[in-house]
Amino acid sequence: MLYPQAPNAVVMIRPHQFCSNPQTAEDNKFQSLNSELTPESVAAKAYQEVTSAVETLERMGVEVHLFEDESNTTPDSVFPNNWFSTHTGGYVGVYPMYPENRRMERRQDILQFLKQNYRVQEVVDYSGLEEDNIYLEGTGSMVLDHLERIAYATTSFRTSPVALERFCAHFNYEPMLFDAADSEGNPVYHTNVMMCVGTDYVLICSSMITNQARREEVLLRLAQSGKEIIELSEQQIQQFCGNALELHGSNGRLLALSATAYRNLSPEQIEQLQHKVELLPIDVSTIELAGGSLRCMLAGIHLSKR
Repeated sequence: MLYPQAPNAVVMIRPHQFCSNPQTAEDNKFQSLNSELTPESVAAKAYQEVTSAVETLERMGVEVHLFEDESNTTPDSVFPNNWFSTHTGGYVGVYPMYPENRRMERRQDILQFLKQNYRVQEVVDYSGLEEDNIYLEGTGSMVLDHLERIAYATTSFRTSPVALERFCAHFNYEPMLFDAADSEGNPVYHTNVMMCVGTDYVLICSSMITNQARREEVLLRLAQSGKEIIELSEQQIQQFCGNALELHGSNGRLLALSATAYRNLSPEQIEQLQHKVELLPIDVSTIELAGGSLRCMLAGIHLSKR
């Protein structure tokens, strides 16, 4: 059975040579380097974190399609949600990536697996836009309300308004584009670090939307969609509280988020969420050194099985 906002299957990548990507450090202010850890120990810890995350998700009834990456040329491959997305009706999007070494993450074997195991009608490939320096990094660039057909997106190097318009026209979404930045004026590099849309709630740091009128429009659109708005602080965004994904397990809806994010939610926010979903914190603290958290590691499958 398909659950429009909360998929019950995901694709994950287990990296064998994980490291922080130097090509993304310039505009990803979430990246950090832990000088106390050797590259070998970072890679080993990341491998184990993915392994444990898969076990946890499967125990909760989420189907995980796990692929291995033994390459040392794709440091961010653990974040597959940036290069492809899937959609009800049998559609798959493939996206243009801003960092050159992330373009090698696109894998035909994964697309072929989807075609063999799910009903795929069409693959819409936007990756050729890279030739014109136009980028749209999947569900990192866009936070999708699959129920209301709205694509929320913050402008950045990684998110072109031109590519967003093309995606929305192809996939029948309404674009909601806005500018967002932290208190030091650094643009938010990916929308999915500052907001998470669930079936009937949204986690968002609306104070980071720089234009007040646009901020009010976004909040109004969310409210009109019937979402309970749970406001996050900028400090909570830095701790990945906005980087979560609603999934559907054997006992109903889950909110998959990192242990870091869970520790930084307030008791009141946790209570609000627990009225909606079961919270599923998973430790991915080593992977978070690369500037992404659990949501980025999960490419949701919104396709019907064959």
